[in-house]
Amino acid sequence: MTKTTTYDPITIKIIQSSLKAITDEMFVTMRKTAMSSIIYEVLDFGVALTDAQGNLASSGNGIPGFIGMLEPGIKTVIKKFGPRHEIRDGDIFIANIPHYGGVSHLNDVVLILPVFAGEDIIGWLANKAHWTDIGGAFPGSISPEAVEIYQEGIQLPTVKVIEGGEPNHAVLDIIRMNSRLPETTMGDFWAGVASMRAGEKRFSGLVGKYGKDTVLHAINDYIALGEEISRRVLKTLPKGEFSASEVLDDGRTIKVVITIKQDEFIVDLRGNPEQSKSAFNTSYEATVVDAKMIFKAVTSPSSFANAGTFKPLRVLVDKGSMFAAQYPSAMSVYYEVGILLFDLLWKALAPALGDYLPAGHYASICGTFIGGPHPETGKPHSIVEPQLGGWGASRDGDGINALYTGHHGDTFNCPVEITEQRNGLLVDRFCLTEEPGGEGEFIGGKGINLDYRILRDDWWITVYYVRSENGPWGLDGGLDGTTNYIRVVRTDGREERYRSCTALPLGRGDVIKIVTATGGGYGNPRRRPRQKIIEDLKNSYISAERAQQIYGIKDTQYDCQRRSA
Repeated sequence: MTKTTTYDPITIKIIQSSLKAITDEMFVTMRKTAMSSIIYEVLDFGVALTDAQGNLASSGNGIPGFIGMLEPGIKTVIKKFGPRHEIRDGDIFIANIPHYGGVSHLNDVVLILPVFAGEDIIGWLANKAHWTDIGGAFPGSISPEAVEIYQEGIQLPTVKVIEGGEPNHAVLDIIRMNSRLPETTMGDFWAGVASMRAGEKRFSGLVGKYGKDTVLHAINDYIALGEEISRRVLKTLPKGEFSASEVLDDGRTIKVVITIKQDEFIVDLRGNPEQSKSAFNTSYEATVVDAKMIFKAVTSPSSFANAGTFKPLRVLVDKGSMFAAQYPSAMSVYYEVGILLFDLLWKALAPALGDYLPAGHYASICGTFIGGPHPETGKPHSIVEPQLGGWGASRDGDGINALYTGHHGDTFNCPVEITEQRNGLLVDRFCLTEEPGGEGEFIGGKGINLDYRILRDDWWITVYYVRSENGPWGLDGGLDGTTNYIRVVRTDGREERYRSCTALPLGRGDVIKIVTATGGGYGNPRRRPRQKIIEDLKNSYISAERAQQIYGIKDTQYDCQRRSA
């Protein structure tokens, strides 16, 4: 007979809570030690802890799309080095090629560390962060116009960057010499190392306190609990097929069919456009993560996530499509494909799951890459800033103003003080947009206007914003929202409008005017209470002319003035 080991459930719960504490400490360590404002202010990174097979056990705060990609990254290490028995205590691996798992685009560099107990690997720690510049044809390493990955920067094909605790200086020298910002790049690298070593210390301490077998049982039990929660909620969701399509800014159409069964959630993306001859592509692993985020939103948004959480999910996609682009396709603006896919899945489910999902949001990362010689030091400098935008209204409330997308998780905008004091820009204006759109019984949340003034010649900007032609979708009669774009106002008064540009030259005194979209409205606008419309006028959410046009209310200006008096 086989002896069955029993475990104290309270001890198991304590260990599971400690797993979350470990990844939280990794997250804080990274934030406290990184050199790029995109990391320490915006929090454009993610950390995770997995079991010995690379299955997600716990994650810290951070970008969900980053955390979800760390599983395939670790499994790539296991596949490449495991059969040769080349994984040793003290090793740290580095990777950034999106086509081979674990990475989104070349800027998002992954660091991976095995955790040992004696001779055995008991788990893995991983850290993924956006590095501001990793070489390539253009500063910032981002170009919507790139046609192959070789133009986008240095490629790191899952190699050891630290071996047995000793840095591989050849790899570090290659990275340093391929970055336009070597000091910042190396600073962010060592911050990632510090983050994982903090996690390794805590993970090893957990094993030392409770024993290897008990900790491994707690991890397996935690993953099983994640699956149990998802399957229980899945049974309560509406069953059937739910579909949606979307016309892209370039005129192509994307589509999805989601099938919800009693024990399975299938996302079918077959039949979509082939991979593009530009950087507007994403990998299969990133596509799966987008599906995971929607699945999580409609099953267990308030509970933890691990590998078990997503066991009922299946994603079908054509190899070589824009959602599963093959090497050596360019992929630097993958995030715009991902956010549109996320929004498409949301659009398919929202009519049937209105209690979970509002109308469409601004659905663009609005990644803004700006740089040039710093006004004070003259040294090369660049920043990365995703932008805030409006969320859609729901069946019982207005949308949220100026919030990051559903992709972002625990992310913050860069404070004006940091932008001006560290990043060498002047912020002329930062406010909610006044563009009309998103009206309904409940109105979409407002996007933003953000104006950057350039303080020195020889600067540049790179952007790729989607939803620049078609605004966020409304629900149940609500109107569509507005669009995302930038305007560049030159010193001679000329204005130029862009949704996409690569290293566009800027000079001293030029102003970049960023405009992000208002979310979609919910419900027939004629059902919006008069009092709320008057409040909208007071808050400058709508003009008197627009109120009369959409809501059919006259004398609103008089009513507003009288109420103010």
